[in-house]
Amino acid sequence: MVTSAEQPGLNGAATTGAEALVEQLEAYGVEYVFGLCGHTNIAFLDALGRSDIEFVVFRHEAAAAHAADGYARATGKPGVVCVHVGPGMMNAVTGVASAAMDSVPLIVIAGDVPSYYRGRHPHQEVNLHADADQASIYRPFVKRAWTVNRVQDLTRFAERAFWTATSGRPGAVLLNVPMDVFSRRVDRSAVPPLPAPGLGASLEPGVAERVARMLADAERPLIYVGGGLHGRHRAALADLVEHYDIPVAHSLMAKGTLPDDHPLVLGMPGFWGLEFTNEYARGADVVLAIGTRFAETDASSWDPRYTWRIPPTRLIQIDIDAAEVGRNYPVEIGIVADAGAALSGIAEAIRKLAPDRRQRPGLRSRIAESRSEAFDRIAAFADDVQLPLRPERILADLRAVLPEDAVLVTDVGWNKNGVAQCYNLPAAGRFITPGGSSTMGFGPAAALGVQLGWPDRTVVALVGDGGMSAQLSAIPTAAERDLPVIFVVMNNRAHGTIADLQAANYGRSYGCEFRDRDGELVSPDFAALGRACGADGYTVGAPEDLRVQLGAAVGNRRPAVIDVPMVNEPVPTPGYWNITDIYAGGFD
Repeated sequence: MVTSAEQPGLNGAATTGAEALVEQLEAYGVEYVFGLCGHTNIAFLDALGRSDIEFVVFRHEAAAAHAADGYARATGKPGVVCVHVGPGMMNAVTGVASAAMDSVPLIVIAGDVPSYYRGRHPHQEVNLHADADQASIYRPFVKRAWTVNRVQDLTRFAERAFWTATSGRPGAVLLNVPMDVFSRRVDRSAVPPLPAPGLGASLEPGVAERVARMLADAERPLIYVGGGLHGRHRAALADLVEHYDIPVAHSLMAKGTLPDDHPLVLGMPGFWGLEFTNEYARGADVVLAIGTRFAETDASSWDPRYTWRIPPTRLIQIDIDAAEVGRNYPVEIGIVADAGAALSGIAEAIRKLAPDRRQRPGLRSRIAESRSEAFDRIAAFADDVQLPLRPERILADLRAVLPEDAVLVTDVGWNKNGVAQCYNLPAAGRFITPGGSSTMGFGPAAALGVQLGWPDRTVVALVGDGGMSAQLSAIPTAAERDLPVIFVVMNNRAHGTIADLQAANYGRSYGCEFRDRDGELVSPDFAALGRACGADGYTVGAPEDLRVQLGAAVGNRRPAVIDVPMVNEPVPTPGYWNITDIYAGGFD
């Protein structure tokens, strides 16, 4: 806690902008600030160093933003990132945009050039054209960007930043602070209180009853949930679907909203989804969609031949963001409301309308058969002796060794799509992935934030060698803070998914694989790199090694890197993606 004895100014009538901001962050319950230093933010860091808030130092701003993102996903609290002017805040763009695309609350505090030099091109200013400034870089994806031109506005804007990031549809915001504002004196006043969160927008009178009637009258209803429906709403969702025997499909982001072994969970639709899920979606007469954008890959490029046929399927769409309702498909009932409040209202209405539980003959057995086929794709390779390992064998070993409440933090490729499609996630487990932007390099750094948020759980960064290479700086940070993240590197010496895509459409993989001057596939020794940074390092040299090494890493509770040679093979794609037509030139 910052004390007045340690902080000149608090005994008197004035303090600095930096000190006032730190006091505000403490009052808001901030535990960690993630970021990098620079000459524009060290006054803030100096004040932060006298508080109980920990500054988690990174070697690259994108890693800091991804870690703050992971922390926010784990805890439900907003992540806070501190970056430097110009190149610092630009380095963080990918991480901040990834959080924004997945509706994760993130507050970015960026140092800026002195307010009185703006437009004169002082050191590292971003201002070449049209008198734009660095905040303009973030405006396309943040909910709002504030530039603090007066120190008197700093804490007021910070309160607005926290409220905006966490209310309604959560997202990222930018608080842009000229460096002199941190050092200017300001009259000390009470910390602006953060408004208490409301219960969420509920349904208008009669709407729940109308939705309940549509579901009750449907022959083939389906509930489709996205990342906007959080795990805390699991009970309300289960109550609704179990009472009326309605199957549930989920987007990539919503895997685990209901347990994978729930008898009414169909799995994921779309390009990487299961064929049975796509078939059921095509034939649904009523779809209740909650907290989903109907993203392109989850909707097979919105082509009615493959996943969703809306119309003639009648769509009820619920979202906290009015802009998402009807964006990709026309709605019969569009509802702007909190997902939990809406679910509870609909469940209550359908119980009144149809008090007796309904059973749909054969539905659960068909779902169980389809899901078993998907999960068996992993189980069938549990004893496979091929080396490099097949990706299914890697996932089988993870499922066999990891604790039930382990957290898988993935990147893109087999580690994301394979897990989403055919990894039987335990009810206590968690799957965290960059859905909206599919950011390579998300997993290694986000896992650090997840581990800080859930210090007692086993956290695995399941990533490809491309993703690990994009965020190598996550390893020394894990070692320095003794974060027991296990980095499992599925190493096929390539940007494998794109290499497969190019090979399938053009007959070769040029520019997608890592080769030396002689054309041989090459890779860093990730295990040796881990050891060099102070982590444990393991190399899989035989098919049975991975299980043994995973068990050791879980038991040791130390940061560890496991380098796993893997066969490069594509993830099955039962759905459709329009890019294949583009490659084939099948359009005018």
